[in-house]
Amino acid sequence: MAEQYFTENPTVDHDEHHVNYHLNGINLNLTTDAGVFSKTRVDYGSGVLIEQMLDQELPGGNILDVGCGYGPIGLFAAKKWPGRQVDMVDVNERAMDLARRNAAANGAGNVNIFASDRYQEVFGQYAMIVTNPPIRAGKAIWSSILSEAKGHLTDGGILLVVIQKKQGAPSAKKLMAASLGNCEILTRDKGYYILKSVKK
Repeated sequence: MAEQYFTENPTVDHDEHHVNYHLNGINLNLTTDAGVFSKTRVDYGSGVLIEQMLDQELPGGNILDVGCGYGPIGLFAAKKWPGRQVDMVDVNERAMDLARRNAAANGAGNVNIFASDRYQEVFGQYAMIVTNPPIRAGKAIWSSILSEAKGHLTDGGILLVVIQKKQGAPSAKKLMAASLGNCEILTRDKGYYILKSVKK
């Protein structure tokens, strides 16, 4: 069976790529590699999520990117909100190494990147939790990222999720509404849904 991007220590041969990504006046130069999610480009869903994320009005507090991969979502958040700390977690050591390199290369000093299986090592509360969840890890994994977010959000905090319709957007929406009492579809784009819940 081929290694998945949610493998802790990918052994696949290195194959680095460089990606330049520009959105809303923020420009990132990113290094990617084999063994991580979407290694040749910032995937379309993450791009749609970043665009919606940059429009959010947040309460006071820090930001959490769950399943950060090589870092595009969290690093856009760090550049948009330089006065806030952005915690970025993943289980893939190669992805986190890349995220650290990308943070340094793009002058994002307000990030903290560490290993955590979902919220296992996460102890703070956040103004926003943002995730492009690891769908291929299975529904039990990605649904727990959504349902357990409430305990890690400040009052007024936002959970922002991208998920394809065919990969479970309708059930994700129900889950978020059940957990946080509300869920709206911010946008639909090429089958990708951006879902938002607010902790009231």
